[in-house]
Amino acid sequence: MNIKDFEPVKTLSISVVREKPSGSPITVILQPGSEQAALGEPGKSAGSLIVNRADNGEIRLIVSTGLPAKATPETLRQTGGLLARWLVDNKVSSALIDADSISSPGGNNALAGFCEGLLLGSYQFVKYRKNKPANLVNLYLLSKEPAGLSSMLSDIEKTCYAVNLARQIIHEPANVINPETLSELARDLANEYGLKCTVYDSAQLQEMKAGALLAVGKGSKTPSRLIVLEYPGQGGSTAKAPVALVGKAITFDTGGYSLKSTEHILGMKYDKAGGVSVLATLITAASLKLPQPLVGVIPAAENMISGGSYRPDDILTSMSGKTIEIVSTDAEGRLILADALTFTQKTFKPAALIDMATLTGGVIIALGHVRAGILANDDELCRALLKSGEQTYERLWQLPLDEEYNELIKSHEADMRNSGPREASTIMGGIFLKQFIEDGTRWAHLDIAGTGDVAKDMPYCPAGPTGFGIRLLINYLKQI
Repeated sequence: MNIKDFEPVKTLSISVVREKPSGSPITVILQPGSEQAALGEPGKSAGSLIVNRADNGEIRLIVSTGLPAKATPETLRQTGGLLARWLVDNKVSSALIDADSISSPGGNNALAGFCEGLLLGSYQFVKYRKNKPANLVNLYLLSKEPAGLSSMLSDIEKTCYAVNLARQIIHEPANVINPETLSELARDLANEYGLKCTVYDSAQLQEMKAGALLAVGKGSKTPSRLIVLEYPGQGGSTAKAPVALVGKAITFDTGGYSLKSTEHILGMKYDKAGGVSVLATLITAASLKLPQPLVGVIPAAENMISGGSYRPDDILTSMSGKTIEIVSTDAEGRLILADALTFTQKTFKPAALIDMATLTGGVIIALGHVRAGILANDDELCRALLKSGEQTYERLWQLPLDEEYNELIKSHEADMRNSGPREASTIMGGIFLKQFIEDGTRWAHLDIAGTGDVAKDMPYCPAGPTGFGIRLLINYLKQI
């Protein structure tokens, strides 16, 4: 598999300069917005833009950073994203910004947020479009201290590249990305970034008694896979226990015999978002040379319908030995995660275990598309992830795991059911996964079903996959 076939098209390049480059690039001026903006003044919305053309032909873009009272790194991130989209859409060849003038509450975080917005906002999925962007915007950041800015920008570029790569892979349809091709892509990326990659095929999974993961993929011509990535951390210390990241990768979800409606089956290529984001987080950690050892475990399956598919009323035996009565074949993500969680704990004894999945529609009912849900058995781990979510604006909201919720998955014929009544469906998913967490394992579950993709263009993400969770996890790993 050729990695270049999956690389996002580069539409914007950022360079740090001490002096204004030759030629006549467009000058961008960032200004606080005003509730009562006069003609020619920036409005109150971050990213609103005015074009001024001087008699000598010089063009100045005056861009609003939003109302001063609401200024945060996030408003600068939105400003950068909307500016990048304007520059790309208007086929601007070059533009200049005085980076030293960018400030807001948060100090350097404002400039970092602005640069993130530029790089994330310039992303476009154009692989299958005949008329792709023909030009590259060269954006120059003017600074009196270019070395420090260049170093910060380098880290931001590595992270944003991984987010955009994740968006690109998640966008790919199921006739391109399936469990087998995702495994091949993971191997190639691991080779490029110096990660160890092991892929377990269906025969090996059978030996490992991964009955839940195998069952979900039985209806597909491409059987299930378990992708395992290992990053030793900068320095390669083997004494330090790894942080383990587990990501659900359902490359397409029909719902199985609990078939989705015509409306809800569209977009189910995005059901691999959790797994792809784990892959992107591992390569980001490697490129940033983070000291913390990491493990990424990605159970991959395609939930299809055939004569061999698993059915409602089936009873599966998971890798843990626990049995599962199938109520809904559309509650498949928790099944593949169950075996992945068991494998991860037995194999790596992680210092912390974080899983990420587009798991339940219920989280959208509870939190909309603004925050992802987090359920955790460790308060310290939960607080750290909540903090990183606020800092990156990939925000989380904690939901409970009270013992009383165990009744929702109680079965009279097996150890548990994989689904139940409609109420508390997101908590039910978390409670199910909790059955596979060993005593002493610090664990958190992120349900990103509402934030993994967006239906319309956002300031620094076009419609489609967001790559949610990558920046959050990198922020968390940096603070360990």
